This record gives sequence, structure tokens and C-alpha cells, in this order.
Amino acid sequence: MPSGSRKAGAAAARKAVERARAQESRRRRLFAGGMIGLVALIVLSFALVLDFRQPDRGMASPAIPASPATTADGRADQPPWAAPADAIAQVNAAGLPMLGAEGTTEHIHAHLDVIVNGQPVVVPAGIGIDEAAQQLSPLHTHDTTGVLHVESPVKADFNLGQLFTEWQVSLSADHIGGLKVGDGKALQAYVNGKPYQGDPAGIILHAHDEIALVYGTSAQQANPPSSYAFPAGL
Repeated sequence: MPSGSRKAGAAAARKAVERARAQESRRRRLFAGGMIGLVALIVLSFALVLDFRQPDRGMASPAIPASPATTADGRADQPPWAAPADAIAQVNAAGLPMLGAEGTTEHIHAHLDVIVNGQPVVVPAGIGIDEAAQQLSPLHTHDTTGVLHVESPVKADFNLGQLFTEWQVSLSADHIGGLKVGDGKALQAYVNGKPYQGDPAGIILHAHDEIALVYGTSAQQANPPSSYAFPAGL
């Protein structure tokens, strides 16, 4: 074979090797880039899962007052009192935010009995909950048992006044809704069977408290509820 042909063949072979090496290098860079992207995606997915499993992290920003207002504004009519149609408006009126999930930093349950003229008044389900918006207040009710749920992303005091404002029922020392004291009728609040002195709206909720609001004659004030059998896990 002429020397010129051999040289041309060798040059072509070198170029082919160089092209192959360049292609291999590109494939390695693409593979490395793909692996980096995959690892980043896995890390991001794991972080999102952790954030979903820890809802309090995302709920730390809503303003929850450390000390609640000691008033309860709402309807001044006769019982029974249904849960309000606009839960969000009433939660805002109580000075509380709506959350996308239940908090766990402050998690307690108390129980409320409302007794009018010797008869129980239903504490409705869904106080502080907007089912359509999938949001709820850190203070709410799930059912008609009278169990009050405090599930907050921050430590704070919650009181009966906030609950009644969310319920949209007016409450103070001289009335509950449209029921006023006088003419032989009194309104007395009890906490764990003991009389509470002062505006019942100011009663702070503590774990497993039994709170009773009793409206009626002195005879109807006898033997107020002093405890409640909370279900296991509450």
C-alpha cells in the first residue's frame, strides 16, 4: 500500500477514535447530569413528604393570640342554636385563623354542657369548621357530644368566649343567647362541678375540663355535671 494511503488511513482511524471518545464523554456527562437530577428529585420528594407529615411547620404563621378576648358576640335568640352558616366569618370574629390541618403543638379536649330550664341544649357539630373549604379553627367541634377540640400549631390559651363567638351565640355573666338573668332565673357556670365566678366567656379551657352552663331557677342549679367520660385517646 502506498505510504500516502497508509497515512490517510491512520489519520482516519485516529479521527474515528477521537469521535468515539468524544461521544462516550458526552454520554457520561449526560448520564451524570441525569443522575444528579434524579437525586435532587428524590431529595425534594422526601422533603415534601416530611413537610406533609409535620403540618405544624406550615401553620406557624397564622396569628393565634396568646391571651384570648374575654367576650362572646353572636345571636341573642332562644335555643337551640345551630352552627353558623359562615364558619370562616365567625372564626375570624373570634380572633382565630382558619388552618388547613389540625395542629399538634397544643392538643387538648374539654367538654361543654349547656342546660336551660333543666333541659340539655345541643352543642352542634362543625363549630369552627368549613367543610367546603377544607379548613378549620384550632378550636372546634366534630360532633354533638359537647367535646371541644383544641388542636393548635402554637401554644396559646383558648377560652369559652372564643367557642361561643364561633358558635355565634352571645354569652356573658347576665345572659346566654336571648336568655337573660332575672325573674327567678340565674345563669351559673361550673368548672368540674365548682361554681365559676365572673363572666363565663373568660373560662380558659384545660385538658379534660367539664364546663357546665346552667340557666334556670335555683332548684335547677342543683347537681351540675362535674365530670365527663372522655373516649379513649381524647
